[in-house]
Amino acid sequence: MNPQKHDPDVAHSDAHESVQDPDHREPAAAALPLEGIVIADFSRVLAGPYATMLLADLGAEVIKVEGPGGDDTRSWVPPRRPDGVSTYYAAINRNKKSVVLDFKDPEDLKTAQELAKSADVIIENFKPGGLAKFGLGYDTIAAENPTVIYSSITGFGTQGKGAKYPGYDLIVQAMSGLMSLTGDPEGPPYRAGISVFDVMAGLHSTIGILAALRRRDHTNEGTHVEASLMASAMSGLVNQTHAYVGGGVTPMRMGNAHPSLYPYEAMPTADDDVIIACGNNTQFARFCDVLGIPEIAEDPRFADVGDRTDRREELQPILVEALSKKTAAELFEELNVVGVPCGPINTIKQGVEYAQALGLNPVVQVGGGEQAVPGVRHPLSFSGVVGSFEPRYELPPPALGEHTEEVKQWLAVRKENAS
Repeated sequence: MNPQKHDPDVAHSDAHESVQDPDHREPAAAALPLEGIVIADFSRVLAGPYATMLLADLGAEVIKVEGPGGDDTRSWVPPRRPDGVSTYYAAINRNKKSVVLDFKDPEDLKTAQELAKSADVIIENFKPGGLAKFGLGYDTIAAENPTVIYSSITGFGTQGKGAKYPGYDLIVQAMSGLMSLTGDPEGPPYRAGISVFDVMAGLHSTIGILAALRRRDHTNEGTHVEASLMASAMSGLVNQTHAYVGGGVTPMRMGNAHPSLYPYEAMPTADDDVIIACGNNTQFARFCDVLGIPEIAEDPRFADVGDRTDRREELQPILVEALSKKTAAELFEELNVVGVPCGPINTIKQGVEYAQALGLNPVVQVGGGEQAVPGVRHPLSFSGVVGSFEPRYELPPPALGEHTEEVKQWLAVRKENAS
C-alpha cells in the first residue's frame, strides 16, 4: 500500500481505518496483505461480489451497498441453506458489511457519496454511466478522491454500440461463441454449467484492482479499471479464439473431445466412463503399456500428438477395445501410478468429498459460535521462509442492512476527524 496514504499527516489517511472498532476485532495470527484497504462495493449478482469476496478474504474491509430490495441473488432460490438464505448469495458475500442506501433519498445518497470519497477502491457493475447521474461516477469521485481505484464491470464495454447492452453471462456465452463449442456435435449448443464469464470478469477485475493498488504505491495516483464480460470471454476462450485469430479456423463443438489432443476426453471402460488426458507422447506410451498394447505407441500412424489427433477415428476403436478389459477404478489407480492423468466423472457432492480426501479441506467455517456457517475455502494459500498467512473467514454473509448504522457512524467520525 502507498506509504503516503498511511502517513497520518496526509489528507484522507483515515480512509484506511477499519469500519469496525479495532478494540473489538479478533487478533489475527498474521497481518493480511489488504488490511487497511476500504472497498465500497456497489456491485451485485456475481462478477463484482465474487471479486470483492476474494479481496475481503485477504483482509480488505468491504462495505456492500445495497438498495432497499437487496442484491438480486438474495432471492435466487432454490437451493437454500437450512436457515432459508440463498446459497447463491451466500457463496460470494462473506467477510462483508451490508448497508442499505436508497439513492432516491437525499440523505442516503449523501451517505453513498461520502463512502465513495472515503474508499480506497470502488467496484460497480451498473450500466455505463448509471452511477454518474447520482454523482458517483469516476470523474466526480476522483476529483475529490484522486487516489481511488475505481473498478467498473460491464457486459460489452463502455464505448461503442456494446455500451447500451445489459451484461448477462448467458448472453455473453452465446454471443462470444462459447455455446457453439459446448455440447454434442449433432446436438444443440449448450451453456456452461456455471456463469463462467461472470467468474472470469470477477477474477480479471481482481487482478486489475491489485495492479492498480501496486501502481498507486509508486505514483500515489488512482486509476479507472474496466473489465467486461465480452472482453473476458475473448481472453478466456484462449486457444479457441486464437484458432480463429491466428489460424483462420472457426472451432465447433466436439462433445468432450479436444481439437488438438487425442485421447483427451471421456472414454468407456468395462463399467463407467473415465476421463483420459494424454498431453504428450510419453503419457500416451505409458497409457498403452497399462492397456497392454505397447505396440500402438510405436506405430508410426500414432507416434506423435498431431498424428493421433489427425487419425483419431482410426485409433479410437483400438483404444476402446483395450479399455473394455478394465474397470474405471482399475484404470484410475493404474494410470495415476505411472503419471497418466485419469479421473472419474463426479457429481458436485463427490467432487467436494474427493477434494477433502486429497487434503485440500475445501469446506471452512465462516464466523464463529452459533453464527458460523459453512463456506468454500479461498482458492489460494500463502507460505514463505519468514512466515505464512491464511485468508480470513470472519464474517458470515451479512443480512440486508445489517451494518448500516455502524457504517454511518464510522463515516460521521471520519468526517469529524477530518474537519
